[in-house]
Amino acid sequence: MDPSSPEDQILVERDPSGVAYVTINRPKSLNSLTRPMMVALAGAFRRLDADPVVGAIVLSGRGRSFCSGVDLTAAEEVFKGDVKDDAANPVAQMERCRKPIIGAITGFAVTAGFEIALACDVLVAGRDAKFVDTHTRFGIFPSWGLSQKLSRIIGPNRAREVSLTGMALTAEMAEKWGLVNHVVNNDEVLKKAKEVAEAILRNNRDMVLRYKSVLNDGFKLDLALALALEKERAHSHYDGMTKEQFEMMKKFTSGRNTKPSSKM
Repeated sequence: MDPSSPEDQILVERDPSGVAYVTINRPKSLNSLTRPMMVALAGAFRRLDADPVVGAIVLSGRGRSFCSGVDLTAAEEVFKGDVKDDAANPVAQMERCRKPIIGAITGFAVTAGFEIALACDVLVAGRDAKFVDTHTRFGIFPSWGLSQKLSRIIGPNRAREVSLTGMALTAEMAEKWGLVNHVVNNDEVLKKAKEVAEAILRNNRDMVLRYKSVLNDGFKLDLALALALEKERAHSHYDGMTKEQFEMMKKFTSGRNTKPSSKM
C-alpha cells in the first residue's frame, strides 16, 4: 500500500556531510502529487533552505517514476485550492531555495513532475528517463513555469514540439538538447547526483549560494542587465569583505601555487 500521510509521501533525510535528500514516496501511484503532498514538498524545501548544515539537496522519486504529475483524481482540489499561495507551491519554494538542487530523474517526469525537474539546478537522468508535457492532452493550463522555462533551455521550436504534441523527451535527447547534465545507468542516478552535490560542498559555501543566485537571477534578464547585476553584486560583495578575508584568499592562492609540480 502507498504511505498514507504526506509526511510519509515526502521523505527528507540529512547527511552529516551537508547533503539533504528529498524523496517523493508514492510509488504505487507513480509518485503522482496530491494537494497535501505538494504542501509537504514545498515545506521541505523551505526548511532545508533555512537549515545552516545543508549545503546541497538531491531530489528523487521512489520506484519506477520520478513524478507522474498531479493526481487527476484530486484535480479540482489542486487547481481550485489555494493555488496562489506560494508557501504551498513546491516549485515556488524550489526557486526561492538558495541551496543548489540536483534532480535525480528515473522513469517518468510528467507535466507537474517535468516542472519540478525544471526547478532543479542540475539534472542527472537514468537512461530510461522520459520528460513529458501533457498539459494540452488533459486541458490543464501550465502554472509552474513549463511554458516559459523549457523554451529558454532547449529553444522555442523544440519546446513547441514537446508541449504541443505531448511527445516524450528521452534522457538521451534531453542531454543532447541541454536540458540534462548527465545520463547514467538507472541504478547509478542517485550515486551520480550525490557526487555532484559533494563536489559543490567542497567549495566556499557562501559563494556557492551567491553564485547560484546571480546565475538564476541573471538568466531572467537580457545580457546587458545581467552583466550590470553581476557587477553590482560583485562590488557589494568585495566592499563587505574584511581584511582577514582577503588575507585568507591570498593564503589559499599562495598555497595552491607552491604545490610541487606533477610534471617530470
